[in-house]
Amino acid sequence: MSTDYQQAREALGLRLRELRTDRPQGKLTGPQLAGLLGWPHSKIYKLEGGRQTATREDLRALAEALGRPDAFDELSARLAGFESHIRSWRRQLATGHRPVQDRWNVEVGRTTVIHAWEEAVVPGMLQTADYARHVFRHYAALHGSADDTEDAVRARAHRQDWLTARGHRFRVLIWEAALRSLICPPSVLAIQLDRLAGMIGVDTVELGIIPFSAPVRTAPANGFWLLDSRLVITEDWHAELWLDDADSVSLYAKVWNTLRTSAVYGADAHHVINAARRSLPGHQTRS
Repeated sequence: MSTDYQQAREALGLRLRELRTDRPQGKLTGPQLAGLLGWPHSKIYKLEGGRQTATREDLRALAEALGRPDAFDELSARLAGFESHIRSWRRQLATGHRPVQDRWNVEVGRTTVIHAWEEAVVPGMLQTADYARHVFRHYAALHGSADDTEDAVRARAHRQDWLTARGHRFRVLIWEAALRSLICPPSVLAIQLDRLAGMIGVDTVELGIIPFSAPVRTAPANGFWLLDSRLVITEDWHAELWLDDADSVSLYAKVWNTLRTSAVYGADAHHVINAARRSLPGHQTRS
């Protein structure tokens, strides 16, 4: 979790504690407030201590219970401020994957050069529709989100138009594991690998593959996207992080450049992709 995010969460907690202890009707203890809300008293201490992130519904209930409904707008604004950096999947996917893809499309549309690193899946900008369907369905099942797979696939496909625009540059690194992960049926992955091979040599794409056999100077983990030099987007199981502070952007650029020293390109990248394709169950040699 980013330091800025945690500091903002702790500041919100201090403000909640202040509202509880300075209420016009008299101070409430944590257990007393929890009793009014029907919450376990540990939740009050976690929220006030910055160890749990409040929801808007939590903040509205707290403001009402403390006799300060007028404080909700302030509390909600504080929450929105630090959630702009860490965006929980639970909240983002409440209405499905399409809105998330639309937000990505807006940011990509503002970008000229993208540096991407993916260690486990083929990057969305290079995915076939069938491969993307399986990715979205797996995540919808994991998070219990609305299944709007077809809308999400169309939105992701629309983003790929960015690759055809003059002046754009997609510099992408992929670990060999992403070429072999059977997140989809072998037949779907075979076509996806063909698509990847076809991107080698495209003017707007610089595709590097890091083979399993390559020595690496940093652990090949934590996929991320660097949009120009202004924004890093990365994700974990619980949330997506949007980081725009100079230190974070500089760090991720350094990681990308470090990983790049282990990558192969051109014919050597073709060899790695073809080896992954030949290893697929039921592989048949292409004519």
